[in-house]
Amino acid sequence: MTIDTKDLLNSILSSISRIDYIRPGEIPNIDLYMDQVTTFMEEQLKRTKRHDDDKILTKTMINNYAKNNLLPPPVKKKYSKEHVLVMIFIYYFKNILSIKDIETLLAPITDKAFDEEDPLDMTAVYEEICQMEKSRIEGLQKDVTRSYQLALESFPDVPEDQQDYLRLFAFICNLSFDVYVKKLIIEKLIDELPSSENDAKKKK
Repeated sequence: MTIDTKDLLNSILSSISRIDYIRPGEIPNIDLYMDQVTTFMEEQLKRTKRHDDDKILTKTMINNYAKNNLLPPPVKKKYSKEHVLVMIFIYYFKNILSIKDIETLLAPITDKAFDEEDPLDMTAVYEEICQMEKSRIEGLQKDVTRSYQLALESFPDVPEDQQDYLRLFAFICNLSFDVYVKKLIIEKLIDELPSSENDAKKKK
């Protein structure tokens, strides 16, 4: 089999360069009903879907987020801008973290963001995080290119008809190793965070 890994790499690097985020100004300033939330998220994040029939957000998902304490309940069946921002974070985190880990990670932020007396500016938090991540795109492109070059140097002694696939496999393994190590680090950091249950016990 022949795989044009050069074109594949260029496609990947091009995709990375186009990574963007939902601007806070694009989120309606009025509270939304659930149907409006799912429609908004579908429209804004459809470019991140792998397959056309993938679902960005459904009513069942939103109900499950609330049930698992990831999302504060709506007010009179309406969701605020802060709710939408939390759902955006959940959308990205759920690809790599468990529901329990996401709850532990987001709880201190959502507790403050929905504090009526002294609320945390959730929009400012979101904007800061997104700007930080956008600044890392060039570095990510370089890391991916290095992984690709290492893979091209692998399996020099195997038959040529097997080389293409094995080098593609090596490229995927290189990228997977990065994800695996970073996931371990993230989980370790989350394990060091106080959980909502521990906080409740301390208050008692």
